[in-house]
Amino acid sequence: MNSMQVALRSEVRQLAEEAFQRKLISGHGDGPDNKEYQIVYQGKPRHLPLEQARFFLINLLYRSRIH
Repeated sequence: MNSMQVALRSEVRQLAEEAFQRKLISGHGDGPDNKEYQIVYQGKPRHLPLEQARFFLINLLYRSRIH
């Protein structure tokens, strides 16, 4: 894994932890592939590529602040 992926994984992990603390997701962790991240949303585990996981979490956190 290159340094760009390490930084992206770290950012995704931080966003997921914030979403978890706000009770927007019920779990998160590394996916089976090092290019994926697992997010448990509405009771369903989702294995997302890192970029997609980042986008999903940013949108989820943003929507929670508006509503």
